[in-house]
Amino acid sequence: MAKIKDYFSLVVFSHTIFAMPFAMIGFFLAVQYSGYPFSWSTLLLCLGCMVLARNSAMGFNRWADRFIDGKNPRTAQREIPKGVIKGNAALGFSFINASLFIFLAGLINPLCLKLSPIALMVILGYSYTKRFTWLCHLILGLGLSFAPIGAYIAITAQFHWLPLIFSGLVLTWVGGFDIIYALQDAQFDQSNGYFSIPSKVGVRNALIISASLHLVSFCLVIISGILAKFGIIYWIGTVIFTGLLVYQHSIVRPADLSRVNRAFGTTNGIASVIFAVFVIADLFIR
Repeated sequence: MAKIKDYFSLVVFSHTIFAMPFAMIGFFLAVQYSGYPFSWSTLLLCLGCMVLARNSAMGFNRWADRFIDGKNPRTAQREIPKGVIKGNAALGFSFINASLFIFLAGLINPLCLKLSPIALMVILGYSYTKRFTWLCHLILGLGLSFAPIGAYIAITAQFHWLPLIFSGLVLTWVGGFDIIYALQDAQFDQSNGYFSIPSKVGVRNALIISASLHLVSFCLVIISGILAKFGIIYWIGTVIFTGLLVYQHSIVRPADLSRVNRAFGTTNGIASVIFAVFVIADLFIR
């Protein structure tokens, strides 16, 4: 029988770190930039929604890809192909988390409740996109990009241009590093008819596209900093975040993919946390 730690492994819980800091940026943009009152209950509900939505998406992804993972040597040891967690159990896990996500969204405000099924459609639907489009990386980015605008709406119950810019940053940043991650499966995807940018254009060109997306991310960071008149702390965070983007591209080369996981996991996790800390710190000293 599967244990709790097996489900944590199934959803790669540590990767929650990618979008969570940007949700906190959206939350504190509402409080410190737009002047809405701070609420511990709303903050906890936002965090709960983030975790539940991601658990649902990852559980569903592992269920949808269970046969693909079984054929791919790199993923054959994942929980479902290995038999640690049954496919139906993973699907049930996803359904429970999705239901709880909608429930918590309803506790936040009516707009969050109305938008929650749309968010689920994107993050669950992503699992099937590599079967028909090489844009799958950007659809993953779109799913994670809900974090800053979603947290902002949780406080304000309305949209705002600034968290939307940060959502665009998340979309291109995630899309870019997901292309790097997909380099590992370029040959497998091409041989089995699955879609990804590396399988379509090759490793070298995929790295160029990834770098281009991260250039857009950099531009969005600059635009948000100028338009919102952030201070020196924000710009220090921008320099560090940009440096980490450059670093991950410097350690992954067409002839050497041995450090893909360092670029994908470690570097981007650190980048998101550091950037969020500096953005939120700047908001508090405005």
